[in-house]
Amino acid sequence: MRSDFSDPLAAAGVARLSAIFAAKTATPVEALDLYLNRIERLNPTLNAFLAIDRAQAGRDAQASRSRWAKGAPLSPLDGAPIGIKANIAVKGMPWHAGIAAYADRVADVEAACVAKLRKAGAVIIGVLNMHEAGLGATNDNLAFGRCHNPYRPDFTPGGSSGGGAAAVAAGLCAAAVGTDTLGSVRIPASYCGVFGYKPVHGLASTVGVVPLSPTLDDLGVNARSAQDCKAVLDVLTADGAAAAPSDRGARVGVIGLPSGGKLNPGVEAALSLAVETLTRSEVRVELIDPSWGWAAMRRAALTVIELEARVEHAGMLALKPDGFSPQLRAMLDWAQQQSAQKAVDAYRALSEAGDDIRRTLSPFDVVLSPSTAFPAFAFEDEPPADQADFTMIANIAGLASVAFPAGVTPDGLPISLQTISRDGDAAIAWAEQLARPAPPPTRFRK
Repeated sequence: MRSDFSDPLAAAGVARLSAIFAAKTATPVEALDLYLNRIERLNPTLNAFLAIDRAQAGRDAQASRSRWAKGAPLSPLDGAPIGIKANIAVKGMPWHAGIAAYADRVADVEAACVAKLRKAGAVIIGVLNMHEAGLGATNDNLAFGRCHNPYRPDFTPGGSSGGGAAAVAAGLCAAAVGTDTLGSVRIPASYCGVFGYKPVHGLASTVGVVPLSPTLDDLGVNARSAQDCKAVLDVLTADGAAAAPSDRGARVGVIGLPSGGKLNPGVEAALSLAVETLTRSEVRVELIDPSWGWAAMRRAALTVIELEARVEHAGMLALKPDGFSPQLRAMLDWAQQQSAQKAVDAYRALSEAGDDIRRTLSPFDVVLSPSTAFPAFAFEDEPPADQADFTMIANIAGLASVAFPAGVTPDGLPISLQTISRDGDAAIAWAEQLARPAPPPTRFRK
């Protein structure tokens, strides 16, 4: 099955669509029709979108066409077709967070982020697949089906926002809004060869989002460029977009490996190339060898997530226990069995880890690391325990982070690096500078 990007509308992201609409070479209605046709043709194999709102999207695209015809768009997002993760409320659409127990729930109000997108003129296409409850990184969803990686069928697109990254990579939407708890937007970006942006913690409202862990949850964006991610997040955060900092004399830290970890050779080569690029410019590059207890940080974060997820879903667990997969139910049951002291210890360990990360990274303008230590893997493979070790750094410390494409492996799977910074604009600027976009997934192949 081919995924053809020869049509400029299919290849365009948010910024290029805005330029196309301004030049009147195509309209938002034509862009929506193209995306809907691609969804009809490719989504049965990919399973990225779980529900489509053709009627409302059509009305919104027509309204956007009128605004562009008058030269009065509401924002750079006006007319851009965007997908929304299934744990984010879109009025009149399923709002189940990938959990069978909530399969019949329809949102009767909009999440704050969706309302902001509509106010900016974005065209909301529909609801995207995700890992059940957001608690996992493969998007192997028993209730709603696997979302496949556009570069390789039967391979994970990552998770939990796998549907968003897969849809963007396959040209089914211009951008996707998801959530990121330990890397849920950036791990899919890594595996699907797109960009993934998590802002500074708390910058974007999560009202109307089914929480996984309020302590760690953030909104995030998948898109085809760093600037596209920024355009969407600027609407969601009203952050005002400060000018990107100059790289002259900047200090960049590089994290190569968690203690005892191992990088895929392609990821290692991509990181080395990025460091070489930096050292040729007027940038001070320093290797960071943090003394963090990676496994202990991971355990503390997962304990907090499972404790908070149990609180969120306790009522439905009592009503419809069979509406939760055995794996998710086991994790939530485990959380219920933990002592108050265990919970206190986990929160304390997580807070101390955040302090340690911020202290270690504070001397640097930006920090560079792999997004994941390896490319996407087959669903039949056991998910590695350290999938989120690099991405969790930003969540635990509340920092901004951008995963960006950094080439492909010899057999064509995307490779990704990430920037981390206390300044989202800096994370975006450095990611844009260092990115090596992957070729589009022109064929689903074994």
